[in-house]
Amino acid sequence: MIRCVRLWTGQDGASHVEIGRLEMSPGRNADLVSATMAAAHVTVEETAGGGTLAWHTAPVRQLVVTLTGTLRFSTRDGEEFTLHPGDVLLADDTEGTGHLWQLQGDDPWRRMYVVLAPATDVPFIRD
Repeated sequence: MIRCVRLWTGQDGASHVEIGRLEMSPGRNADLVSATMAAAHVTVEETAGGGTLAWHTAPVRQLVVTLTGTLRFSTRDGEEFTLHPGDVLLADDTEGTGHLWQLQGDDPWRRMYVVLAPATDVPFIRD
């Protein structure tokens, strides 16, 4: 199971949080595999330990794969969650009130951004 947190914009214009996982099925070599997702491009970034980012929305619909670092996210309505290495964030809140994040501890946040192609389905399952 790969943990996935979805940030999305509700009809109220606020960012909301759903905790879930990526749906995976048996694949070759007894591995689990998700459905194929089309991507426009991929980048990697690193933020030094202690970093923060004030209120913002996702610039595009994307998956954010945390490689190192632990982050605490908050929405303006007070919803909170923590991302750990190996977690995937489905950033779907491209408009509205947005979210903020703060790195916990001294480790840098290394992550991979997978910008999703238009109309790409993500096999997200809410827990």
